[in-house]
Amino acid sequence: MNPMYRLYCRTYQGVFRLVAPLLPFREPQVLRGKGSLGRLPGILREKGLERVLVVTDAGLVKVGLAAPLLQILSAQGIQTALYDGTVPNPTIDNVEAAVALYRDKGCQAIVALGGGSPMDVAKAVGARISHPRMPVSRMRGVLKLHRPLPPLFVIPTTAGTGSEATLAAVITDSATHEKRAINDPRLIPGWAVLDPELTVNLPKPVTSTTGMDALTHAVEAYIGGSNTRKTERMALGAVRLIAENLRKAYADGTDLAARENMQEAAYMAGVAFTRAYVGYVHALAHTLGGMYHVPHGLANAVLLPHVLEAYGETAWKRLAPLADAAGISASGDPDGEKAKKFIAWIREMNAAMGIPDKLAGTFREEDIPLLTRRAEREGNPLYPVPKIMGADELAPILRKIM
Repeated sequence: MNPMYRLYCRTYQGVFRLVAPLLPFREPQVLRGKGSLGRLPGILREKGLERVLVVTDAGLVKVGLAAPLLQILSAQGIQTALYDGTVPNPTIDNVEAAVALYRDKGCQAIVALGGGSPMDVAKAVGARISHPRMPVSRMRGVLKLHRPLPPLFVIPTTAGTGSEATLAAVITDSATHEKRAINDPRLIPGWAVLDPELTVNLPKPVTSTTGMDALTHAVEAYIGGSNTRKTERMALGAVRLIAENLRKAYADGTDLAARENMQEAAYMAGVAFTRAYVGYVHALAHTLGGMYHVPHGLANAVLLPHVLEAYGETAWKRLAPLADAAGISASGDPDGEKAKKFIAWIREMNAAMGIPDKLAGTFREEDIPLLTRRAEREGNPLYPVPKIMGADELAPILRKIM
C-alpha cells in the first residue's frame, strides 16, 4: 500500500478520535432478566404509543417466538403491524417494504424482535421514516443522518450481534450484493429488552456462531486505536463472560444463567465497538455475507484467528490482556506468547462447538479481487486497526479459508 495512503488513514482516524467525544454517543435504556419482555407494553403505554411496527423474520414467527410479543402488546391495547419478511443479510428491499407498511398503518414506533438482521432493518426503517427523501444508498458511511428516528425498541433473540447497543446498521444492495454500513449515533436504540428466556431454544449452531460474533466485536474493539477506558472495560468484561459461559450455553440451552451472561456479554461488546469500531474481520465478513449470504457470525468466527495472525506483532500488546481476561495465560508470559495462546484458544472454541476452520466452496479465486476491494473500501480509512492493510494484503486471508 502507498505509504501516503497509510498516513491519510491514520490522520483520518486521529481526527475522528478528537471529534468523537463531541458526538451524542449514548446507551439504550435496558430491561434485563427473566420475564423482562412483559414490561415492554407498559413503557409503550406510558409514552402514548398505540400503533407500532414489529420487525422480525418468518423463522421466528414459525417457531412461535413472535406470538408472545404480539399477545402482550394486544392485551395492552397496542395495535401492531407485523413485518416478517426480513432475510439473513437484509436488503434494501426489506427496508422499503417495512417502511411502506409503517406508513400505511400509521405507526408511531418500531419494535424489532430477532437477531441482527431484524434490528438492522428496524434501524434503517427508522432512518428512512425520519429522512424520507434520502435512500438507503446515500446513508452509507458515517454521520449521514440529521433528524431523530421514531422511538425504537429492540428485543434480541440471540446473544451475539450487540445491535441493541450499537450505532450501526448493515444493509445489502440487492442489485450489487454489496453491504452498505450505516453508522450514526441516531441509530442507537432507545430501549433494549434482554430477556434470556427468548434465547433458550436457539439451535446449537446459532448459539455458537452468534457467541463468536460477540467475541469478535469485543476483540476488534479492544485491539483498535480508538478506545476509551469505558470501551476497554466493556470489551474485557465481554471476553471474560464469553470465556466462562459460551460453551455452557452451547452444551445446555436451558442454562438460564449462562444465557443471561451471554446476553450481557453481547451487549457489552456492542457498547464497546459502537465507540471503538471494528476491523478487517468485519470488513471481510460483510463482503462474504453480501455476495454469498454467509451468516455473519459464522464468517466472523472463521475469519477471526486468521486476521489476528495477519496483524502479527502489531496486535500482540493489545491481545495480551484479552488472554488474561479469558483466563488462558500464565503469569510471566510475554505479550507475544499470550497473543498466540489467545488465537489458539479462539480456534479451540470454534472446534469445540463444531464451527469449521474454512468456508470451503463458498467462493472462488476469481472472486477474491472484488471481495477484497470491497473489504478495503469498508475498512479504510475508518477502522482504527493495529495494521492498515489493502486489498493485496487481505487476499491471502481469504485464500486461507477457501
